[in-house]
Amino acid sequence: MAEQPGIPPIPPPPRFTPPPAQADLPTGFSVPPPPRPGMMTVPPPPRPAPRPPIPPAPAKSTAAAAKRPRNVPTMEELVFRADAEGASDIHIGVGEIPRFRKRGLMEILEDLPVTDQATYDAWVHELVSPEQVEQFHKTMEFDGATTFQDKIRVRINLFISLRGPGLVLRLIPLKILTIEQLNLPSILRDLCHYHKGLILVTGPTGSGKSTTLAAMVDYINSTMPKHLISIEDPVEFVHQSRKAMIRQREVGIHTLKFDNALKASLREDPDIILIGEMRDRETVNTAIKAAQTGHLVFGTLHTNSAVKTIDRILNLYEPSEQPPMRVQIAESLVACISQSLVRTTDGKRAAIHEILINTDAVRDYIRRDDVEEIEALIPRCSMDGMCNMNQCLFKLYEEGRITEETALEAAPKPNEMAQMLRGRV
Repeated sequence: MAEQPGIPPIPPPPRFTPPPAQADLPTGFSVPPPPRPGMMTVPPPPRPAPRPPIPPAPAKSTAAAAKRPRNVPTMEELVFRADAEGASDIHIGVGEIPRFRKRGLMEILEDLPVTDQATYDAWVHELVSPEQVEQFHKTMEFDGATTFQDKIRVRINLFISLRGPGLVLRLIPLKILTIEQLNLPSILRDLCHYHKGLILVTGPTGSGKSTTLAAMVDYINSTMPKHLISIEDPVEFVHQSRKAMIRQREVGIHTLKFDNALKASLREDPDIILIGEMRDRETVNTAIKAAQTGHLVFGTLHTNSAVKTIDRILNLYEPSEQPPMRVQIAESLVACISQSLVRTTDGKRAAIHEILINTDAVRDYIRRDDVEEIEALIPRCSMDGMCNMNQCLFKLYEEGRITEETALEAAPKPNEMAQMLRGRV
C-alpha cells in the first residue's frame, strides 16, 4: 500500500513477551497480570520476610532413657524375690550392694553387683513417673507408693545421702490379715465397736502399726455399716468397701495438705476417721475435736509406750495450755496401744503390746497429772483388757514362741523381766 503524503507511518505493535513460568518463581509468589493501556499502575507491596524454621520439639524424658545392665534384675523381679523370701524392706544405694531386711536384720544380696547410677536410674523409672522424678530432683525428698501386678504394694522413699542417691521400699501385702490371723489381743476387736473417742496406735518405725490398724479397719469393714475416711501419706493398705464404705485419701494426690483434708473430713459425714500420723498440735487439735463431736478417730504416733504417749501429746503445747488439754485428753481418749515386734522361734515375728484403756481411774490420773501412777496401774487391770510389754513377753515365752534371751532383750524393764522368768514375780 502506498504511503500518503503528510501522514506518518503507523509503528508495529509491541512484541508480546510471555511472563516467567510459575515453576521458575520462588515458592509463595505469583506473576501479576500485565497492565492494560491507560490503567494506573501501583507499585507491588514489599516482599514479606521469610519465616524462621520451627525448632523441633524437645524429646520427652521416658523410662527407656535409663539403661539397665543385662545381668541386673528389674525392680519388679527384685520386689517379688523379696516377697518370696519374707523380707519386709529393700534397701538400695548407688555404690552399694542391695540389701533385704528380714526379721528385723539386714541381709546383703551377694549375688547382685554393686548398684551403679544407670541401674539406680532404671529402677527409679520403674517405680515413679518422670514428673515425680523431676519433683524428687527439686525437693531431694520423695514419698509415694505403687503396686506390682495387683499382688504386691510397696511404699517408696527416695533420698540423697553422702555416698549418693538411694531408695527404700517397704513391702505391703495386698491381702489384709485379720485380727485372729495376727494373734492380736481380743480387746482390739472390742475397741472397734466404740461410737466416738480417740484410739491411738503407737510404736517405733517398722513396729507393725499400719498392719494392726489395717486389721482393725478390715474388721469394721466386714461387720459394721459405717462410713470410714482415711487420710494417709502415702496410702499403704488398700481396702475395698464391703459392709462399710471406705474412702482413702493420699496427701499430694487427693489433697494438697494434710490439715485441710482432716478438717474437710468433718463435713463429709464420717463415722470413723483414720489419721495416718498425728504430726503436730494442729492435727491433734482437730483429732480431739472430731472425737468430742461424735466420731471415732484412729491415729498413730511414734512413741515407745502407752503412758509416754500422753506426755508426748501434752508436750506439743505450752505449759500454760497443758491443763485444759489434759482435761480434753481425759474426756476423749478411749485407748492407747503401744506395739513392737520380736523374733520368734519359728523364724517369724510376733507383736507385743502395752494396752492402756481409759477407765475412770485412768481418767482421774490424767486430770490430776499423775501419769506415772498409770504405769503401775496397767499390770493390775488385766480384766479391763490392759497389759504391759513384760506381760506380753512372758506369755510368748510360756507358749514357747520366744526364747529367754529374746524376752530379756526386748523387755523395757529387764530386771523385772528376769524376775518374772525366775518365778519371783
